[in-house]
Amino acid sequence: MEYRSLSVAALLIAAFLAPLAGRAWAEAPPAVAGADWEARLAKGKALKGESKDRKNEATATFEAAKLACQKKFRVYECHDEARERYVLAIKEARRLENEGAAIERQVKKEQLADKDQRHRDEVPQREADLKEREAAVAADQQQAAAKHDKLQAKKAQQEAEGPEKRAADDERIRLKREKHERTVAKKMEKARQREAESAPADKD
Repeated sequence: MEYRSLSVAALLIAAFLAPLAGRAWAEAPPAVAGADWEARLAKGKALKGESKDRKNEATATFEAAKLACQKKFRVYECHDEARERYVLAIKEARRLENEGAAIERQVKKEQLADKDQRHRDEVPQREADLKEREAAVAADQQQAAAKHDKLQAKKAQQEAEGPEKRAADDERIRLKREKHERTVAKKMEKARQREAESAPADKD
């Protein structure tokens, strides 16, 4: 009964101190909180290891006591006393195991709460990053659309100017050809005139 009372008292104290530890952890810097978690996890693991050692020791002691009781006059009374000592030792070992497990659960609870809090704290930054990426994508799409529209407009302008340009080139070639033909005609006319002027002189 005494060990059970101690176990219950230990759990009540742990339950009372847990909120205080939680507030202290919440106000501590991340590096301090991480070191505190590691230290407490190590303590919890050590308590569970000690519990296992005590259970093994209690079992070995009990087995040895039972053999020793066989040599005593009051065998059953000796067995009962040995069993009582064994039960008390096992209860103490379980208390240590429960204390270690409680420490580990509390640390894991705090770590999970820290992870959730960090996730909530990062929401505004993630939303800002998302908006920035969306704005950048929209700007790229707008720039690509403007470039595409410009190319399409230039292509349409070239297609529209094609017939006009060809007609202008044809007209320029025609005018050049006509000018050349007039020049040739003038030269031929002058040649004929010189020939006509020189013809009577030859007859005299």
